[in-house]
Amino acid sequence: MLVLVNDQIKSREDVRIDLEDRGYQFGDGIYEVISVYNGQPFLMDQHMQRLERSARELMLDLPVSIGRLKEKVQALIEQEGRSTCSVYLQVTRGAAPRRHPFPTSATPVLTGYIMDSNPPRDLHAEGIRAITTDDIRWLRCDIKSLNLLGSVLAKQKAVEQGCQEAILHRSDTVTEGSSTNVFIVKNGTLYTHPANHLILHGITRHAAIQLAEKLNTNVKETPFKREDLYEADEVFVTGTSIEICPVTHVDNRAIGNGQPGDVTKQLQRAFYDLIVEETAMKAE
Repeated sequence: MLVLVNDQIKSREDVRIDLEDRGYQFGDGIYEVISVYNGQPFLMDQHMQRLERSARELMLDLPVSIGRLKEKVQALIEQEGRSTCSVYLQVTRGAAPRRHPFPTSATPVLTGYIMDSNPPRDLHAEGIRAITTDDIRWLRCDIKSLNLLGSVLAKQKAVEQGCQEAILHRSDTVTEGSSTNVFIVKNGTLYTHPANHLILHGITRHAAIQLAEKLNTNVKETPFKREDLYEADEVFVTGTSIEICPVTHVDNRAIGNGQPGDVTKQLQRAFYDLIVEETAMKAE
């Protein structure tokens, strides 16, 4: 296994993470996950822009320029000889004696490696089941930080109830999933929570909105309640790993007829076409 450390690619056995790294002790860092299709990173520019934004919000300096990072990500994919996979990137503030204020001498550390992944096309066809649960996370969910315990607890609760996702809500207003963004369809219109501090500004979420608009589907970025979720004609979630995936049941209630809906299927087809278009263009 190869690991990207700042701008060097090393064998995993040669990589050492300091005991006092602030990512390990405080969750003081950020991350991105980029899907790879046909050996090409998908929507990498958008992921890099979000990485830069997360870094700015945490006053964290990236140890490698974005241009150089893009080159090394491509090199990592090629050296690992991978076609379909994901690239995990993480940046921490670095190692320093354990104190809460930002250290003055720490050097940020970037690491990256390849993760196994395959598009869950079986789930795309069948749909998934979800529960709802309180959103107990911090109030800066727009930052893709390493602080994921709230999401982990929600996902575990879903798994223990035989479901694949937990849909989060604050005072009954739906925000997003534990690792996804949430959309509902009602009378042909898409609804999703606005991209503010309460949700992650999902790359796949944004792509789905753009595709919907190209298909002349009305999109409203506005808050909605759990009751709206239950009464929706369709529900689907979006994310880098899950792409666009229908939700057929929420809290054991069937959504619509309990099957993936037509609007969701149309967006899925458009998204598959976008993957082919984007990765083919980069490979040329």
